[in-house]
Amino acid sequence: MASTNNTIFDDVFRTLIEKMPELTIPLINEIFGTAYPEDIEIIQRRNEHQTKQGEIITDSHLLIAEKMYHLECQSTQDSGMVVRMIEYDFSISLESMEKEEGRYRMYFPHSCILHLRGNEETRFLTIEVVMPDKSTWEYKVPAVYAGHYTKEEILGKRLFFLLPFYIMRYEKKDLDGEHQELKKMLEAYAEIEARLEKEFLEEGKEKEYRDLIELIIRIAEYILKDREKARKGFGKVMGGKVLELESDKLIQKGLEQGRTQGLEQGIKSSVWKLLKNGLSVEETAKLLELPKERVCKIQEEMNNPE
Repeated sequence: MASTNNTIFDDVFRTLIEKMPELTIPLINEIFGTAYPEDIEIIQRRNEHQTKQGEIITDSHLLIAEKMYHLECQSTQDSGMVVRMIEYDFSISLESMEKEEGRYRMYFPHSCILHLRGNEETRFLTIEVVMPDKSTWEYKVPAVYAGHYTKEEILGKRLFFLLPFYIMRYEKKDLDGEHQELKKMLEAYAEIEARLEKEFLEEGKEKEYRDLIELIIRIAEYILKDREKARKGFGKVMGGKVLELESDKLIQKGLEQGRTQGLEQGIKSSVWKLLKNGLSVEETAKLLELPKERVCKIQEEMNNPE
């Protein structure tokens, strides 16, 4: 995706591939009908490929169980995407070409276009290749639309890879009026957050939980940037647990400092860090089980150092 406006979607897609590649497995199983376990080894191959026209960069290039997979992310409708796909796949297959029984053999990757917008019914994009002797072969690549999957299907099939892009189905909804759309959206994300807590936090995967939530929030803030009411409501639902986790770490760090520097200094350190990270006086007092007045006094000392 070359457009600057699409960079955020491209970046999040590639971050998912690079930092949480295990999330691609349920998606690949869904698209290609495979049954790989989620802990299967994934080898990330290089995405840069040289052609006569210059360097091309694919969104992903994965080796799983000795099979190559190539997923491209597309946020806008582009009738020429299938042309780029065959160019990408031809470049990938050239690099993996092998000589078998006296002849060269090219292996095209298992490829797919993941459309983040739209709700088309087209299942495959095709190109008919006509050879000089009039023989033909068909290049066919699956077209998957994130919007086809309901929240229940995403959670039921463990297609967590799609969750950062789930907000895009709301970008044309009226979320700032008195309609029920905002309420429905926030209820959906409350369910999503609860499921992610169960799947990640309760399994000791705090980093994975935080990484995924942060990517979800990143795209949501972009989609909802001009809708303050929706953005604030979303932040409370999806950002609260991340802030709580960060607060827990700051509290623990402060207590550890307290053991070596004295309890009072440890408490002050905890208060300072929580306030600097955006918590209110009331929230800080509640988390540290301190009187509000004491937190206010420490805040005053922080704002007016001698």
